Amino acid sequence: MTTWAFRFFVVALLTSCFSLPAAAQTTAPPAGSVAPAGQAAPVVRLLPDTAGTAQGWQLVRSVALPQPGAASLDRRGNLYVTDRQNNLRQFGPEGEALNVYAPPLPGHVMQVEAWNTAKVLVFYDDRQQVLLLDRFLSPISELPLPQLLDGQARVVTLAPDDRYWLFNESDLTLRQFDASQKRFTITTPLDILIGRSRPDFRFLREYQNNLYLVDRIGGVYVFDNLGNFRKKLPLPGLSYVGFRADELYYLGSAGELRFFHLYNLTERALPLPVAGVQQVLVSDQYAYLLTAGGVQVYKIPGK
Repeated sequence: MTTWAFRFFVVALLTSCFSLPAAAQTTAPPAGSVAPAGQAAPVVRLLPDTAGTAQGWQLVRSVALPQPGAASLDRRGNLYVTDRQNNLRQFGPEGEALNVYAPPLPGHVMQVEAWNTAKVLVFYDDRQQVLLLDRFLSPISELPLPQLLDGQARVVTLAPDDRYWLFNESDLTLRQFDASQKRFTITTPLDILIGRSRPDFRFLREYQNNLYLVDRIGGVYVFDNLGNFRKKLPLPGLSYVGFRADELYYLGSAGELRFFHLYNLTERALPLPVAGVQQVLVSDQYAYLLTAGGVQVYKIPGK
């Protein structure tokens, strides 16, 4: 064997023995991963769903309701929305009027939460009162937070086990309250997560064993159902998010409807049929578009 052939044989042998397989770089961590607050979980953004737009939106009903406020959907597809007098109005899945709750005392409704199967939560932030209504908008119980909380609650929601979650903006803590035991069972300090930022918390909901706290400035903080921080989603500028199957949805900055997959961390967009939408809620078949003049009920393209 010549010297040149021998050198070629040795190099080939070493290359085959010590070369490493190429590792593909993933664009998103697995669903169970934890991203620190300073390093938000990555998002894979997809192009708008132009195929869905081509199929067209079908207008079902227009409801005149000047300056609608806080709104929510229940699991039956009923819509709950406050008017400018802070009365709570209930509509059926296709926008038909059902019931109205007029509070005996004036107050500003910060949040309506109807996701619980049997109760509707109404949070009056100015008087720090939580009201529970049944599905016919009849009062069930009240929770006077000033008698329980040393501070000011910013957002409140009802967990599936009928415990309350709230964010105390006075001491920057996420807390769980058990009404049956009349005591706070979980307290999670958020000062380290928030840092020196000036958050503007607007919404809170527990969904699929996770708790989602929406900060209009910084994004969406995700906790487990014991209040342990998991990750932060890079979705700033939001005041409300909804959930549909395994997706979180919200109104995009360009007026489009965006769907964010909770586990694949991918995102898709669907252009809306009208402009000037202030909030959007989505059920299995319908989309409820809240504008300055009222609510427009559309059948979702392809449904």
